[in-house]
Amino acid sequence: MTTKSNEMALDNGMNSHEKITRKDLMKVFWRSFLLPACYSLDRMQAPGFAYSMIPILKKLYKSKDKLSEACLRHSEVYNTTFAVSPFILGIATAMEEEAAANPEFDVQSINAVKVALMGPLAGIGDTFFWGTFRIIASGIGTSLAIEGNILGPILFLLVYNIPNFLVRYYGITLGHKLGTNSIQSLVASGAMTKATKAAGVMGLTVIGGMIASMVSIDVTYVAQIGKAKLEVQPILDEICPKLLPLVTTLIIYWMLKKDVKTYWIMLGLIGLGIVGKFFHVL
Repeated sequence: MTTKSNEMALDNGMNSHEKITRKDLMKVFWRSFLLPACYSLDRMQAPGFAYSMIPILKKLYKSKDKLSEACLRHSEVYNTTFAVSPFILGIATAMEEEAAANPEFDVQSINAVKVALMGPLAGIGDTFFWGTFRIIASGIGTSLAIEGNILGPILFLLVYNIPNFLVRYYGITLGHKLGTNSIQSLVASGAMTKATKAAGVMGLTVIGGMIASMVSIDVTYVAQIGKAKLEVQPILDEICPKLLPLVTTLIIYWMLKKDVKTYWIMLGLIGLGIVGKFFHVL
């Protein structure tokens, strides 16, 4: 029975014998430092995330089709604080390991968990690394550098990068450990479906918050009715705050689903902005 199931797994492009080792995790760990090296305008940090996962995916999936599917899976929109990404990489590694061994595993849950985690972890990571460690390191470093002390830049690098390195290192090992220990029990109990749905809801909530905070479109047009002036933007805000960013995002999403090229969408938005500014509408 075991031999037969292994043969079926190999026929599906999977390798049921392969287990992720610490050496494999370290490959992902070192690659994670290059995560911000390739930043996509439409998928943000996704190319770097996919690059970090390649050693794991190559080990788990032996057929080109399965490997391509896995790479595409990790090429969807991803963005969070760089220092906490190894924790998500560790969880994604554990989930890919389970997916390779279990043909019935819902691979959609992998991205759902990623999206659910990247928002809350970004809030924590930004607070500590951009808002705390960087400020402290800059204060110590600049105060010494102004006096001509060589310890200025050295301490700046140490104060910021030591916690950065430790969070990355323990993050990937902890993420993989948590994923390995919890995923099998979730699948067996049927809780994975509920967890996936909850992660999807949380992910959509995070994306909704990103739309409201990162997409800015205001109507500057003021209608003149007799002696009265009617501002359009306050009316739209009363109907639904951030209505135009939401509508614009949904239209762009619809265009992407219709396979409209990203550069055409970008050129269209640039052109719309220029025309709107010229006619004092936007």
